[in-house]
Amino acid sequence: MDLGIKGRTALVLGASRGIGRGIATSLAREGARVAIASRTPEDLAKTAREIDGEVQVFTADTGNLQHLAEVPAEVAKQFGPVEILITNTGGPPPGGALDNDLQTWQAAYMSLVLAPRVLIEAVVPEMKKRSWGRIVNVGSSSTLQPILELNLSNAHRAAAVAFFKTLSTELAPHGITVNTVATGMFATDRLAGNEGSLDAAREVARESVPAGRLGEADEYGDLVAFLCSQRAAYLTGAVIPLDGGLVKTL
Repeated sequence: MDLGIKGRTALVLGASRGIGRGIATSLAREGARVAIASRTPEDLAKTAREIDGEVQVFTADTGNLQHLAEVPAEVAKQFGPVEILITNTGGPPPGGALDNDLQTWQAAYMSLVLAPRVLIEAVVPEMKKRSWGRIVNVGSSSTLQPILELNLSNAHRAAAVAFFKTLSTELAPHGITVNTVATGMFATDRLAGNEGSLDAAREVARESVPAGRLGEADEYGDLVAFLCSQRAAYLTGAVIPLDGGLVKTL
């Protein structure tokens, strides 16, 4: 299946490992020119060497919104204006509803809500000029079914989904789609940290996920590649579960 994104410029945040790397790999495989970004240039350089395709490395930190806003322009100098944006900004610390202090709440809001907003504001003008764009938010199943002890994620990812939904309505007339993937249990370093180890996470998945296993980054990447495709032009404003059947809501 030709997804129609060969030669398109994509910017993927949090792409040095895990889900972000899986997304970058799938987009590159489809012929997109992929800018991968995170806080760790050494990890990015290693990832770039291991992905087949046209890949460039850019440093980005969601804790520095001023520089983050400049990253799309840096990408444009190398590849041209960003036509595909993947906002993958990582997860905040665990904790119950009142366990984290206000500074930690503010940092989570900056990472999960303000950082995507800053990036989107930077890329949308050029997308509008081309009457084409794809924006995908790497979200969480917590927006469909809150997760105990992950209150910061529950609260701020829900706020992000509300922002993305509003944005999708405003941008649809311009040929720009905006979607969120509600991520379940995937084999990532973050999940291993939350569960104690990846083996422990796999055991939890065997008991709690109807599919009986963790998701893999390449599976995630392939879904996102489709959402970024020409064939998904009518799909916007959606929150799409990718969780092996974990979430029980309708």
